[in-house]
Amino acid sequence: MITLEVCANSITSAIAAQNGGATRVELCDNLNAGGTTPSFGQFVETKKLLQIPVYPLIRPRTGDFLYSDLEFEVMKTDVTNFIAAGCEGIVIGILKTDGTIDRARCAILVNMAKAAGIKCTFHRAFDMCRDLFEAMEVIIDLGCDKILTSGGKSTAMEGVTTIARLVKAAAGRISIMPGSGINEHNIAYLVSFTGAKEFHTSGRKTIDSMMEYRNEHILLNDTGEEFTQEVTDAEKLRKMIELLNV
Repeated sequence: MITLEVCANSITSAIAAQNGGATRVELCDNLNAGGTTPSFGQFVETKKLLQIPVYPLIRPRTGDFLYSDLEFEVMKTDVTNFIAAGCEGIVIGILKTDGTIDRARCAILVNMAKAAGIKCTFHRAFDMCRDLFEAMEVIIDLGCDKILTSGGKSTAMEGVTTIARLVKAAAGRISIMPGSGINEHNIAYLVSFTGAKEFHTSGRKTIDSMMEYRNEHILLNDTGEEFTQEVTDAEKLRKMIELLNV
């Protein structure tokens, strides 16, 4: 059975993910910047409404995956709070300056998860490592359950050959979960080519704001898209899931 995890950027997207047939939700904020830790309120209210597992992303800021001591304290506090609030897993990733896994810090977060009896996914910080196969062995040794990867490229389609090699090298020791740019048009090919059993997508669509008055003389973000938002599309997910197990 091949399954689909959905990266949800809001409670609205998380509900759509469940309605569309997702196996699990990775809950985050700032998806267009690669994702950051969701607010605690967003997580708590999402958990009230979902029956499928919810894994919050533990990433205190955008940018690289090299964190200061203060940022790491924030990450530990977030993990503690999410565990107490009932998360079924966490999504982590910390690197060192030389492009290797920060084994010591990652071990602390993984051990917090394991002590609580929950799962741990290593996110696409993996794709920024200097040697993906070396990094995979470290992550397996740490005790993570999954690696989210685009094969070291911007999208899973670009990294498809490396993903297939990772799946083969993992040999069932850890789940290699392709993600980035996966949609209803390419998922069947990715399933066939990589041999992966889990896939990751946001399944997004853009919706227009319901605001009637719009001040056109101000920009509040770099994109200028104050009056649109992206949310998970349940119908897109249904189409993708149909293609997963044909």
